[in-house]
Amino acid sequence: MLTKTGMKKINIILIVSTLLIFTGCTTQKKLAYFNTVTASSAESINAQLKNERADARILTDDRLSITVSALDPNAVAIYNLPFVSFASPGSDQIYASPVLQSYLVNSQGNINFPVLGEIKLEGLTLTEAGNLIKNKLAEHVADPIVNIQFVNFRITVLGEVLRPGQFPVTNERVTILDALGLAGDMTAYGRRDNVLLTRNNNGKLEFARINLNSDEVFKSPYFYLQQNDVIYVEPNTVKSISSQDIPLYLSSLSTLATLVTLIYSISKK
Repeated sequence: MLTKTGMKKINIILIVSTLLIFTGCTTQKKLAYFNTVTASSAESINAQLKNERADARILTDDRLSITVSALDPNAVAIYNLPFVSFASPGSDQIYASPVLQSYLVNSQGNINFPVLGEIKLEGLTLTEAGNLIKNKLAEHVADPIVNIQFVNFRITVLGEVLRPGQFPVTNERVTILDALGLAGDMTAYGRRDNVLLTRNNNGKLEFARINLNSDEVFKSPYFYLQQNDVIYVEPNTVKSISSQDIPLYLSSLSTLATLVTLIYSISKK
């Protein structure tokens, strides 16, 4: 039969164990994305995403690849200038396979295009820019087709992710979730509720805090990324230097064992 002292010890151990269990549950909630997303919220999220402008806009210092095609290839050859490098000065031997020229969007938001001259593209999507050039070319070429792509569309992901770094993006529609996926997702020590996004908007830096635990992220104007956006995932308060490769449940068990031993030692006195 247990004595009062024994019952007291058991009660203390049960209380501590319960607290640790609830702490563990809280930690798991913080590790999960989109805790507030429900079936009922999906409709409003989809409506928001449908209306959200997802296409990236052309900015100054962007480099664009522009190709023009038509039924008569000779008629558009002048608009597809190749970039070549030669083996040595004065040589006619090409050092590498020629590639098409890229066009820099200057500080005024313009590119200098063959025959057409300066064209302002800043602020346009790639589709809008293609249509603008196509309309200008229609005066010189029958039924031109214009294809534009970003050459230097990159995003940077830093902080508590598995593979921090800079990543090229091959399309004009990329979300913050895509960026985290490229970086291998957050580590267990990354704060999901306070991700920092830095954006250069016409020479001015913008800063935004994004909570990936909430469905509000889908309604954020920063859900879709722009070229050269920087995402920083800051560490949470429980990160330790030597525990990167130790599962969280082992850490909890170790803490529980230490507390039980301490409580038993104190109550024994």
